[in-house]
Amino acid sequence: MSRKKELFKPKVEGQVGMYVCGVTAYDLSHIGHARVYVTFDVLFRYLKHLGYEVSYVRNFTDVDDKIIARANELGEDPISLSRRFCEEFNRDMEQLQCLDPSVQPRVSDHIPQIIDLIKQIIDNDYAYEVDGDVYFSVDKSPTYGKLSGRKLEDNRAGERVAVDTRKRHPADFALWKTAKEGEVSWESPWGRGRPGWHIECSAMSAAYLGYSFDIHGGGMDLVFPHHENEIAQSCAACDSSDISYWIHNGFVTVDSEKMSKSLGNFFTIRQVIDLYHPLALRLFLMGTHYRSPINYSDFLLESASERVFYIYQTLHDCESVLGEKDSTFDDGSVPSDTLTSINSFRSEFVASMSDDLLTPVTLAAMSEPLKTINDLIHTRKGKKQPRREESLKALEASVREVLTILGLMPTSYSEVLEQLKEKALKRAGLNEEDVLQRVKERTEARKNKEYERSDEIRKELANVGIALMDSPEGTAWRPAIPLALQEPSTTT
Repeated sequence: MSRKKELFKPKVEGQVGMYVCGVTAYDLSHIGHARVYVTFDVLFRYLKHLGYEVSYVRNFTDVDDKIIARANELGEDPISLSRRFCEEFNRDMEQLQCLDPSVQPRVSDHIPQIIDLIKQIIDNDYAYEVDGDVYFSVDKSPTYGKLSGRKLEDNRAGERVAVDTRKRHPADFALWKTAKEGEVSWESPWGRGRPGWHIECSAMSAAYLGYSFDIHGGGMDLVFPHHENEIAQSCAACDSSDISYWIHNGFVTVDSEKMSKSLGNFFTIRQVIDLYHPLALRLFLMGTHYRSPINYSDFLLESASERVFYIYQTLHDCESVLGEKDSTFDDGSVPSDTLTSINSFRSEFVASMSDDLLTPVTLAAMSEPLKTINDLIHTRKGKKQPRREESLKALEASVREVLTILGLMPTSYSEVLEQLKEKALKRAGLNEEDVLQRVKERTEARKNKEYERSDEIRKELANVGIALMDSPEGTAWRPAIPLALQEPSTTT
């Protein structure tokens, strides 16, 4: 509301109430949705890490014009169609390692609460009924526009709903809609009908968190009209209604246009994770500050994929070295320079995350401990370091702790590395046998001193994102950003 960073102070010490607007479930979710829910999952996880008891409510809109239109198109019951897409959404969230919210209410299960809220608003003289429809009277709300900064005369009718000449003011919005023939509907004091879009969230947030709670979030597109209307209705129903912090994430763009179903320029989460590992998508989404726009591109997803491979390969190598040792180590045996490095990393993590979730800074801070791990494992100097294993164990634990809080910790390093390799092969249009055959051909070429042919094979594979690494033990391969996608570096 103040349009600036504010110190977080919960209404009840040690407890946080957070409501995030969920999806309108009529299709598979796209990566614009993924960005919203990864953002708030990171916030949920970080608040819990700080020791707060968090009540996180994320709703499903399963009653809406778009759902009805899609159900009619498919000849399906709107509620069952929506329920199906709610389940698909939950599968996507699980893939992205988003924790389940404390509760996931659906509109269709909260019709009595919605009707009671509308009655309250009418009784307080903030709404009126016309032929079975109920409208909120915006000119009765003197602070309308305080979240978006829009003046009432700037507001346009027709945002998500049709223009209706029966309204007293063009910006008045529907709280209850009369049912059309064959539409899903419920009995109400105003006749059979269904809720308007905005009233749903006011009713469900009040049902689980009360009228006064800490955080309300969603995508930036919800500032107006959705969240503006929520504030107006909730305050009209209860004059002590108060939400401390409004948090909105930026859009995912494609060629600088917002990604959305209505524009038809969206990629579903399923389409993306068919080719890229879900943890690569999660890291891609966290690689830009949540309030800034993020431009979708294959290059950035390839970069995120390469980065997660490097992280998990480093930790896997560390695990392999430590796995050879049976002894356990305590903090007292960790070298002081390693402890200094770990404390610096932890301080950077807390400072960046506490500064409005600066995840890009947190991810960058991870570079130092990962580099140290690699030095201790692979360099001659590192291998000779006193108490090397103690350092490795402490460094791995500090990185693992941060990955867990960020929702980037896999169940197994080796398993995720295999999955990342499989996805890279799929993007390259190859299978592992193809790669091994090319490696064999290259080895033969080198043996025969056909270095031009050897370089040609390496480059062909590099072009499609397969990097070859030579060592005394032979040649191995790993995923890399395809040469064909790499942008020439520029100096600014």
